[in-house]
Amino acid sequence: MVDPNVPPPSNFSFSNVSFIKSAPTLAQSPMDTGIEIAFVGRSNAGKSSAINTITGRDGLARTSKTPGRTQLMNYFYIDENRRLVDLPGYGYAKVPERVQREIEELLSSYLSQRQCLQGVILLMDIRHPLMEADKRFLDFAQQYDLPIHILLTKCDKLSRGKSNLTLIETRKELSAYPNVTAQTFSATHRIGLEEIYRKLDEWFNFDDVSSVVKKRF
Repeated sequence: MVDPNVPPPSNFSFSNVSFIKSAPTLAQSPMDTGIEIAFVGRSNAGKSSAINTITGRDGLARTSKTPGRTQLMNYFYIDENRRLVDLPGYGYAKVPERVQREIEELLSSYLSQRQCLQGVILLMDIRHPLMEADKRFLDFAQQYDLPIHILLTKCDKLSRGKSNLTLIETRKELSAYPNVTAQTFSATHRIGLEEIYRKLDEWFNFDDVSSVVKKRF
């Protein structure tokens, strides 16, 4: 349970973070200005729990016992120039093939066309890192020179030694991908918060973000 009275140790305050809207298409998304950081991952990777813990706002992102339920882009306001985006989860076998195709198309359009996207937080269950769907996502994102920071979630499920070994092995495999970093993370035990805050600060920290439109093409 996240304690909302404990502010996260970030240069940016999440005290005003709030839900803006859910959007099924880019056309219905907020204006493509400022800076966005997107969260994405397989449907059972703990994405919503991570967002709630990082922002210190329990219940901000809806958690569900049914993976694959989030099928829209959910936008969260930090300030007038900064947003977080909860993207639909991918790779859940029980989602109908038609729906999974629509999710993949939505992710593709967002990643390839959203100019204000500054970086992607990619979540993977540390017990099952770099599955085929994750590698497909990485291969696609690399086409657009997107910085990616991987959270190996649920690291509390492993011993510290096994967790560190998995991180080392994952980083070795990621050496084939430029501009991709990785860390261990646990929403339940608040492990890895300082490292993810440093990454968010790095991506959000512009002198004049009101005029920033990230040109990646």
